[in-house]
Amino acid sequence: MEILLIGSAACMTALITTAWLMTLAKWFPIAGLDALVIDYKTMIRAHIDYAMMAGFGVAFYGSGVELPIVACWCVAVGGFTNPTVFTIAAFDPNFWDKAIWKIYTAATFVVTSVGFLWIAYAFVGHALRHWA
Repeated sequence: MEILLIGSAACMTALITTAWLMTLAKWFPIAGLDALVIDYKTMIRAHIDYAMMAGFGVAFYGSGVELPIVACWCVAVGGFTNPTVFTIAAFDPNFWDKAIWKIYTAATFVVTSVGFLWIAYAFVGHALRHWA
């Protein structure tokens, strides 16, 4: 289950990186850097998504429920790759038109969904076993 903490740490690192990137691009312009972030709003979406995924990983780990390791891997991997969709899109104005990114997006959504639903199932099972 510790993979959830590693995934959360990766998301927190990406969270801080996107924060600095947005700050430097908008408030302390560095020649060339402000032109890199094509879609600032999409970068904000990535930033928020990284924060949420980091929080979910820590919450799932700290829940006290023994979770299936494959579900934890799905949440850790999907939790990082899912917000990365927005990060890549913020740099590429034609992101949504490219087949490779559509495949990547679909794959990360599937992995994330499997992990979250599997953990939800584990939570319900745990609650029902301990319901007195």
